Amino acid sequence: MQDTHISLAHGNGGRYMRELIDEIFARHLANPELDVQADAVPIDINGGEVLFTTDGFTVQPLEFPGGNIGSLAVHGTTNDLAVAGAIPKYLSLNAFIEEGLEIETLERIIKTLAETAAEIGVKVVAGDTKVLRRGEGGGLYLATTGVGIRSGHRLAMSNIKNGDAIIVSGPVGDHGIAVMLAREEFGLRGDIKSDAASVLGLTQAALQYKGLRFMRDPTRGGLATVCSELHRATGMGVRLAQSSLPVRDPVQSVCDMLGYDPMYLACEGRVVAVVDPEEADKLLASWQDMDAGTGASLIGTIDTEINHVLLETEIGGERILEELEDDPLPRIC
Repeated sequence: MQDTHISLAHGNGGRYMRELIDEIFARHLANPELDVQADAVPIDINGGEVLFTTDGFTVQPLEFPGGNIGSLAVHGTTNDLAVAGAIPKYLSLNAFIEEGLEIETLERIIKTLAETAAEIGVKVVAGDTKVLRRGEGGGLYLATTGVGIRSGHRLAMSNIKNGDAIIVSGPVGDHGIAVMLAREEFGLRGDIKSDAASVLGLTQAALQYKGLRFMRDPTRGGLATVCSELHRATGMGVRLAQSSLPVRDPVQSVCDMLGYDPMYLACEGRVVAVVDPEEADKLLASWQDMDAGTGASLIGTIDTEINHVLLETEIGGERILEELEDDPLPRIC
């Protein structure tokens, strides 16, 4: 990494962020329990396997259609545990509050956070607050730590094999576009809602299949970034079909107007699963029978015949999806 200053691109989930994590955080914090590629890591406590994850949230605006920074913090943290094969149990919460934030706004956000945690069945058991001087923050930042208990077989990118199927649990790009419209940028408004939600039901259903290799929630950097991670970690190519990619018409319309690609936009209530092709149709059907997975689709395969992430377009062409570099929508989560 040759950069001398941090830019927004260092937090977008793409190449700059990977280099920052690898060359600073992982290098200095290296220990057997640290896995910079995992959403959650196992730790051994009294002989029982516990999974542990941590996250931070700086979304702007603090409230948006479909949620706010409080519900997002709970969903984001517990979803990282869920896709790692755990049932979330406990959270810690750190709040960094900017001077001048309305107490009513803060109370509304924390109330939503508490309600969201109760719905999922997790408890906030520790926390801390700090107040920043006016102008030194974005109103409110939240940092969370999550602890869960493994509830199924062990998932890992190392399990993935050539020919495995790739399934996404629903339409992509909703969260990114919902937050962008809530900012009223470019003079645009709309009624698109964030997909922010718990994916625990989806992941627990998927864990019933022994052929399930790996799961990930496509947050920063979106679906394309998950596929880039799969390619980089396994050394195998990823072949996707644009015709099978679920994108809502309003989301696609905004992307077309502004030049965004929904493949790179954040989701906050979706799961990407890699599964044995013999069980792919069964897993897909089980998700489609659930309210949270009605838009699920089989979107591609792992393919050793190629050495990149390849999107087969609807008009019969092919497009290589490069690793994300510039951040199209900063402070999205």
